[in-house]
Amino acid sequence: MKDYKEWIVWQKSMDLVTTIYTVTDVFPKSELYSLASQMQRAAVSIPSNIAEGYARINSKDKHHFYVIAFASSKELETQLEIARRLKYINETDFANCSALLLEVVKLLSKMVFRKVD
Repeated sequence: MKDYKEWIVWQKSMDLVTTIYTVTDVFPKSELYSLASQMQRAAVSIPSNIAEGYARINSKDKHHFYVIAFASSKELETQLEIARRLKYINETDFANCSALLLEVVKLLSKMVFRKVD
């Protein structure tokens, strides 16, 4: 592939970013700089690290950034559950975010555990 933007994992993770921003937009104002911000940063970290890994020449460096993207996906997974338990997110939005996140996690797992360049 010519560019990381063609990768399904990057495209899905970008969709996840926009979904997370939409969902966190209705969080209580007290969470604006707390959980909402953390969720947004974790979501943004995923496609950002995929792109940075793609740009690295050394395969070990590439793998390192894909691992960071994977770790951010697990961080976001936990934050989504916290938001659900605090009732900041409704069950439909939680299910939609979780389904999209699961797709991203599965794709990242292949990259991390098979060391895809």
